[in-house]
Amino acid sequence: MNDAAVRTAALGRPRAIVFDWDNTLIDNWPAIQDAQNHVFAHFGMPPWTLEDPPASPRLHARHLSGHVRRPLAGGGRGLLRPLYYGSPSRDADAAARCRGHAGDPGAAADFVLAVVSNKKGDYLRREAAHIGWDRFFHRIVGAFDARLDKPAPEPVDMALEDCGVETGADVWFAGDADIDLECARDAGCVGVLVRAEPPAEGEFSGIEPAVHVDGCLALCKLWC
Repeated sequence: MNDAAVRTAALGRPRAIVFDWDNTLIDNWPAIQDAQNHVFAHFGMPPWTLEDPPASPRLHARHLSGHVRRPLAGGGRGLLRPLYYGSPSRDADAAARCRGHAGDPGAAADFVLAVVSNKKGDYLRREAAHIGWDRFFHRIVGAFDARLDKPAPEPVDMALEDCGVETGADVWFAGDADIDLECARDAGCVGVLVRAEPPAEGEFSGIEPAVHVDGCLALCKLWC
């Protein structure tokens, strides 16, 4: 039994797993990068590349204002959301360019499954429907659906509403970034880091994941 399996066994079997979406269940980095750069180009700012810091894909229109303060101070704030969601990659076919690497989420159908993402809710659900995954999840919650977005716990509460499972030690939040682990902690859930690289020493101080796996398939195989 590998280290991840040992730690998972010690935690006990979850009743629900809440997944992050981009770069956890699907690989949608290029579309996210295109949307952000669509905003930056409008304001004459340099584009981000795929080599830029990993914090950038966590952002959405509600957070981007922190990166474009100067032009927004001149009255551009109202343009931010339409620019971000009006980029060429933000359409119903964007999901067709996503390279799924989670297999079939229905493989864990004995759990309650949900999604909490900082992608705008209607676009998120459109992507999930486009690739036929919407049927696997109790609820799919995105940006602007709850009063606050991730890492606040409100989206997790919304995602699990009416499923018979409340947040706690038998609910896992699986994601690839610190914002996901922070959300897990604040919602009272178990944080699971899902990415190829194991956590570096001190990388997630105060929000350490309970377990690390290199992908969602590995997470599912812990219970096979």
